[in-house]
Amino acid sequence: MTDAPDRTDGAAGAIAGGIRARVHQPATIRELMRALKIARADRHRFRRQIARLVDTGDLIRIRGNRYGLADRMHLVVGRLAVNPRGFGFVTPEPGGMNSGSPTAPGDDIYVAGVDPDQAMHGDRVTVRVERSGGRAEGRIVEVLERANADVVGRYEVDGAGRGFVVPFDERVNLDLRIAPGGGIEAEPGQMVVAAVDRRPGSGRGPLGRLVEVLGRLDEPGVDTALVVRKHRLPDGPDPDAAAEAARLGDVVAASDRRGRADFRGWPTVTIDGETARDFDDAVTLETLPDGHHRLGVHIADVAHYVEEGSALDESAYRRGASVYFPERAIHMFPARLATGLCSLNPGVDRLVQSCLMEIDGQGRVIRYELRDGVIRSDARMTYAEVDAILTARQAGVRERYAALVPMLESMDAVARRLGARRTDRGSLDFDLRETRLVLDEAGLVEDVVAAERNVAHRIIEEFMLIANETVAGHLEDLGLPALFRVHESPDPAKVADFDDFTTTLGYGLGAPPDRVRPRHFQRLLARLHGVPAERPVALLMLRTLQKAHYDSVNTGHFGLASEAYTHFTSPIRRYPDLVVHRLLREFRQSRVQPGRVAELTEELPEIARHASAMERRAEDAEREIVQWKKVRFMADKVGDEYTGHVVGVTRFGLFVELIEHFVEGLAHVSGMADDYYRFVESDHALCGEATGKTYRLGDRVTVQVVRVDAARRRIDLGLVEILDALRASERNRGPRRGRVTRVRRPAGTRGSHRRARRRG
Repeated sequence: MTDAPDRTDGAAGAIAGGIRARVHQPATIRELMRALKIARADRHRFRRQIARLVDTGDLIRIRGNRYGLADRMHLVVGRLAVNPRGFGFVTPEPGGMNSGSPTAPGDDIYVAGVDPDQAMHGDRVTVRVERSGGRAEGRIVEVLERANADVVGRYEVDGAGRGFVVPFDERVNLDLRIAPGGGIEAEPGQMVVAAVDRRPGSGRGPLGRLVEVLGRLDEPGVDTALVVRKHRLPDGPDPDAAAEAARLGDVVAASDRRGRADFRGWPTVTIDGETARDFDDAVTLETLPDGHHRLGVHIADVAHYVEEGSALDESAYRRGASVYFPERAIHMFPARLATGLCSLNPGVDRLVQSCLMEIDGQGRVIRYELRDGVIRSDARMTYAEVDAILTARQAGVRERYAALVPMLESMDAVARRLGARRTDRGSLDFDLRETRLVLDEAGLVEDVVAAERNVAHRIIEEFMLIANETVAGHLEDLGLPALFRVHESPDPAKVADFDDFTTTLGYGLGAPPDRVRPRHFQRLLARLHGVPAERPVALLMLRTLQKAHYDSVNTGHFGLASEAYTHFTSPIRRYPDLVVHRLLREFRQSRVQPGRVAELTEELPEIARHASAMERRAEDAEREIVQWKKVRFMADKVGDEYTGHVVGVTRFGLFVELIEHFVEGLAHVSGMADDYYRFVESDHALCGEATGKTYRLGDRVTVQVVRVDAARRRIDLGLVEILDALRASERNRGPRRGRVTRVRRPAGTRGSHRRARRRG
């Protein structure tokens, strides 16, 4: 594959492998050249490759200008997340040089004090692990990549007239002084973007200049613009990629159809949400004479048009994934491609990669075939329409799609078999209530409602899952380098803590922490179904499990109870799917030579790491804007009372999710003034020292909205039973003698009031 600018090249990787095999201690450049037998003519290039390995974190430069392998020196590379209180955590990058990490998989490394002069939030760093076992602790030894080339925040002016920017992200814990002159002008209180011209260090604060004014927080669209800038999402079109997409045109050429399987005679539909504009998957189903079904999952063949190393490819790689906000989206590909030539629109020819599976009566795939094809979708259907046909059986909708109704009914039956088979093997289904924001024209939230998940959603989910799993099994059987979606087994220590807590509720996993399997979590979810603690415990379970990510090594998918899983079904929206499509075609059409195997082995881990990071960035941005809009929705509800469930317990208070609006707020322990409350971590509870009153995860409580801070995206709640008790206590105490209540009066009345009081 052609290298992107930030991908490690094969030569540098080969050098790292040579160092690992032949050099057994940190060494100077000269010693490395001697050990690896580098020819004199290649020494300049060798030095550049060593510098490249240092940039990626595979090699670390230490005292005496010696270079060593990071994992052999108890060093780990990862991203630094700083807490506003000053400490931080380094999240190790999956795979690669961290494969020999002294920490457990998925464990973050605690850094007691983060010096802003050395590293800042978001920096890619090398950390030395100085204590492992339990919580890993370490210290930062080097910054590999600076994250904060600019700062997003609120512009203010101090008493001396000097401008500065207060970072919007509280984890960037330094104000940025704006140098006088240069840049652009802003008014105090406006949200801005400022370039960092001088980082903090040697007692000097950071210095910068304004480069963009976004507006005030209450102006339409500013919230989304802030989140986009904060997470450094590549907003707006990429001119080179857009020009390349325009040159591809809008119509499938006859030459593009040549050599492909022709599926245009098959009844085929896309099923998506009402507002969807890009359709990258279509499905068809045929009943075979023996009662089996042939399921066709047709995926837009983006790889046919997007060549490796092209402007479209490089732009998509940088973005990693499409990002979906409530009022708009940031697409991985230009609209001309995503909603045009590669979108499986009805009534037009479109190129696809197809996974054809024969499924028996028990929901097993007994044979499959992967083909390059061409389809012509018969209908663009919505989830609501399919549900109206299958569940509500609405006559008008069934009549409109009469030719497709029998196939849709068969799809429902096949999807149920597939789901039952997944359940039998232990696959987890978190039926967590999702929310949908109802927005007005200005992008403000009018209401927060439950998002419907109907039979049509389930059909498409099951079909996409089985296609992804079938493709992953195919790649695994080939024994060639590939890209997988992996989900490791959970850390036994975290499982033990989770099991201890659920046992106090009368439940439990029923298996030793080091031998827990997906079905144990599945059975617990089934037992909790319908009880008040269901959602809080399910959320805690999600925090107990590892986070799925991309990897070039298949370790299986714990949550799906699957031996092999990948992402094949959304190449318009996810870069890893595009890579999988390329690999499938390459492995089908040619004999893969040893040199190519070595190239892929070198390249795919970095693609997996980058894709995982871009996925996390997209998810964080989507989650933050939804939370912010929910907070602003609650701004006019201060004083209102709601019922909610405790979904999180910390030493500083209770996180409560409101049942009515699906909004989360914090009841801070400082407001629980009827007692001193002690945090019992193992019980996920706050316990009153004098009263013995206990609030724990899953409890149903009544709260009052005390304060809404839109700028900091926070909702402060008060527990009504405590507020009522405190008010009653104040009333019973009666008026306090000697207490003076100051009353603000109009100017000019104070003297007359004092005189009247003396006369009285």
